[in-house]
Amino acid sequence: MTAYSLPDAARFFGISPARLRYWERSALLRPSAPGDDESARFGFRDLVCIKTILVLLEQGVPLRRIRRTVEQVRERIPELGEPVAQLRVWTDGSDRVVVRHGDALYEASGQMVIDFALAPARPDDVAPLRRPPPEGQLDPETALEWFERGCRLDGRPETFAEAAEAYERAIAADPEFADAHCNLGAIHHQRDDREAARACYERALRCDPTHVESNLNLAAILEEDERLEAALGHYKAALRGDPLHTDAHLATALLYEKLGVRRRAREHWRRYLQFAPAGAWAEVAKKRVEEGD
Repeated sequence: MTAYSLPDAARFFGISPARLRYWERSALLRPSAPGDDESARFGFRDLVCIKTILVLLEQGVPLRRIRRTVEQVRERIPELGEPVAQLRVWTDGSDRVVVRHGDALYEASGQMVIDFALAPARPDDVAPLRRPPPEGQLDPETALEWFERGCRLDGRPETFAEAAEAYERAIAADPEFADAHCNLGAIHHQRDDREAARACYERALRCDPTHVESNLNLAAILEEDERLEAALGHYKAALRGDPLHTDAHLATALLYEKLGVRRRAREHWRRYLQFAPAGAWAEVAKKRVEEGD
């Protein structure tokens, strides 16, 4: 079975790894790929689940409701197995979420609902069952909902301001929300406000010292400032949080070369090649490894 790493799955859907990692930590997603290799743990079923969640969010269904529905279905309809990929929005003009089980639709309570216009299901059918709500209808109330709103808005410079406001509201609702601090920092970073970005990453790390993206982003700023030893410490912290993170091994290898510690650099080039055996950087890695043999 083809399997994908968390960063690869995030890139596939154009979402941030932090967002996908949060869904995994909160048990909304349960990676299904077999084996012990954590670098490739998202299978096709998991990709369908991710797509389903994104479709529901686009329809204005808060993530809190999606998670609550999944928890209830897992408890009340255990024979369904993993319900996320089967979630749909009901067609009666409401925003109720239902789950498909065989040829029928059920609410999270286990009660069957009937849609006489429902077409036969297809294995890859993850389309919504109603049209999107009007723009601006979503009114988030929780830290998680504000975080999700920020994630939907932070991909384009023209919506950076709205995304930053959403992350700030998430932080106001939950000051320990490390992912929100990190993503707010990324917006500041893209706006070339490095001091504001640094402050956000540092706050994220006070909430969660192992936060991978915050360690990587802060290390990049420190490296730009020629604070190389401090940067190295954060690259190492990122790898402690995710020992299989491809970009972290690449950044660490490059920094060790800058420091003149080529033996340690080769160790990370080798690790990089395990996860990314093809591409421009892979060719650089192969050359560096061969130079040391």
